[in-house]
Amino acid sequence: MATPSAPLPTVSEAELASRLRLVVTRLSRRLRTQLPGDLTPSQLATLSSVDRLGPITLGELSAVERVKPPTMTKIVACLEEQGLVSRTVDPADRRVARVDATAEGSRFLDRSRRQKDQYLAERLRDLDPADRAALERAAGVLERLLEGA
Repeated sequence: MATPSAPLPTVSEAELASRLRLVVTRLSRRLRTQLPGDLTPSQLATLSSVDRLGPITLGELSAVERVKPPTMTKIVACLEEQGLVSRTVDPADRRVARVDATAEGSRFLDRSRRQKDQYLAERLRDLDPADRAALERAAGVLERLLEGA
């Protein structure tokens, strides 16, 4: 007995790619408005990387965030001014400074993640169960899509 084949796609890969890019970009922009403070997207990304990877050198951080070292120096200086990161001199090489998230920086990220999750959860509550199930499946597909990148 033959198994039913998957339904044929109704749009081309290029059209689907365009829709996905637009909706992911818009969702990302909307989530950025849920930040508990006035950090720029670059500052938030840097703080997240420092929290995850720190203590880390400015050079390593520049590579991770794909920005030039002078730009990273400015970003870290702003985060340091706000008490979200701290710099310490590397004991093995006093020319090198390592950046680490402060307790306040980690708390900021926790608050940010909770606010963004709450924002999405509130919107998900308004969906019918079939749409929520579709989003759950789509989340898995998107995760697999990113793993292949």
